[in-house]
Amino acid sequence: MMFRSEKKHLKVGSLFEPIGTDKEGNEIRLVDIIENDGREIADVVALGQEIRRLYQVFDTALKEKEKFVLKMRYGLFGCREHTQREIAAQMGISRSYVSRIEKAALEKLCAVMESPA
Repeated sequence: MMFRSEKKHLKVGSLFEPIGTDKEGNEIRLVDIIENDGREIADVVALGQEIRRLYQVFDTALKEKEKFVLKMRYGLFGCREHTQREIAAQMGISRSYVSRIEKAALEKLCAVMESPA
């Protein structure tokens, strides 16, 4: 019975245990070869906070037309992404007007996000 329970833990190891050596004779550890996407945890947390804040100010900073265009254009709130041409056809306006609405809305959001919270 004891051998069965110990069997589960045989494959458990440390990321910092040496697993071999490289050409120069340096130890290679598992942590050295695990793929890292280069992002620090603090950066990921900060990005998450900014995204939450962006969603919070989305409703208060924008007009209804601007909200609609950004939701459709970027696939926010579970919508699929649409082209400016598709949005223009749905709203009955020109594609260039959709572009102007989108640009103005993004500038508003940038201004709000750059101001202190």
